[in-house]
Amino acid sequence: MPIAAKNRLRMRRLTLSAIAILLTLVFVLQTPLAAQNATLSNIIITNTNTDLLVYLNVDGAFREQTVDAIMNGVPTSFSFFIKLFQKRAFWFDKVVADVEVTNSIKFNNLKKEFVVERSWENNVPRTVQSLDAAKKLMSDLDGLKLVPLSSLKKGNQYQLRAKAQLSKVILPFYLHYVLFFVSLWDFETDWYTIDFIY
Repeated sequence: MPIAAKNRLRMRRLTLSAIAILLTLVFVLQTPLAAQNATLSNIIITNTNTDLLVYLNVDGAFREQTVDAIMNGVPTSFSFFIKLFQKRAFWFDKVVADVEVTNSIKFNNLKKEFVVERSWENNVPRTVQSLDAAKKLMSDLDGLKLVPLSSLKKGNQYQLRAKAQLSKVILPFYLHYVLFFVSLWDFETDWYTIDFIY
């Protein structure tokens, strides 16, 4: 076999080895991040005279990669999925409410401020200066009106199911080459369930 052909074969093997090592490193580095699961906490169901309200927090959503992306101007959104079912003994549970709301954040680097919009507050922009205040606005649902009380029946059993996830990120065109690594800071919580009698 000519020397040039041997060199090409050797280069192919080295290239394949380098790719295998890179993929191994990506999966090894991704494992600790996956272990840092986001969770829902402080889930409270209460009511006013007219509406059923939900309060909850998402913990562990702001990993280092998420904060870095936000500080670099990448718009980021958390979606909250909340379902309310009327429990029925010998039939399928009845869906009373199926709600998706979104909290979005964007950092304005020129003004050094965070703009948070929450769909359940009519996307009215709320501007804060500190990252901690922005994180709180992003992570909390405080007093979300789920359904009017008139749609519930006294004495019936209900079940609330809730989860949160980081919405799919749309990167600017010049950042598309890092799209492969975006999954390293994705999160999605498990479904959390609360049973109650109205």
